[in-house]
Amino acid sequence: MTGQRDRWAELTGGQGGDEYAQRFARLAESGHDIHGEATFCAALLKPAARVLDAGCGTGRIAIRLAVLGHHCTGVDVDSSMLAVARRDAPTQEWVLGDLARLDTLGLNPGFDLVLAAGNVIPLLAPGTESVVVRQLAAALRSGGLLVTGMGLDAAHLPLAEPPVTITDFDHWCAQAGLTLRQRYATWSGDPYYQRCGYAVSVHSRLAT
Repeated sequence: MTGQRDRWAELTGGQGGDEYAQRFARLAESGHDIHGEATFCAALLKPAARVLDAGCGTGRIAIRLAVLGHHCTGVDVDSSMLAVARRDAPTQEWVLGDLARLDTLGLNPGFDLVLAAGNVIPLLAPGTESVVVRQLAAALRSGGLLVTGMGLDAAHLPLAEPPVTITDFDHWCAQAGLTLRQRYATWSGDPYYQRCGYAVSVHSRLAT
């Protein structure tokens, strides 16, 4: 571990939960579909699948997937975000913890799908990215899927410049025993292209 704060905490001071939830509430009220990530993941899952929402934030995606019949656990290091998730879905499992130490949180591995949406990977603490990818891969069952969404340029990130590249990410995934299956430019499934500003990636854990 580096001892550094994650980039999200540097941006928000760990107090962004209510503001984040309100932003999506306003989007929903204005007619925007705020469930694109959940819809994308649901299409990859069999009924009643086990899902780990890594960096779940306010629980928006995990709550929607639970409504769709899946068994969802959310993990986040930001207590203000989890407070919103617990308020909105008190019967779901919400765990406060660092993704770089996922194996110490008492979760049962063997998830069918692990999700890291909302720029989780670029907003990790510097130097922990490969460790987190390895932890997420280890939480999957054989053949399970890691689904990620991340900005690749400043226009798609709350940062002045992207801290990681898609090449870096694919390298960490390969080191963790993951194989790229699909990549898109949006959660709606638009085709990915070189120098795309956003990537939705589906990696699978090698069958053993």
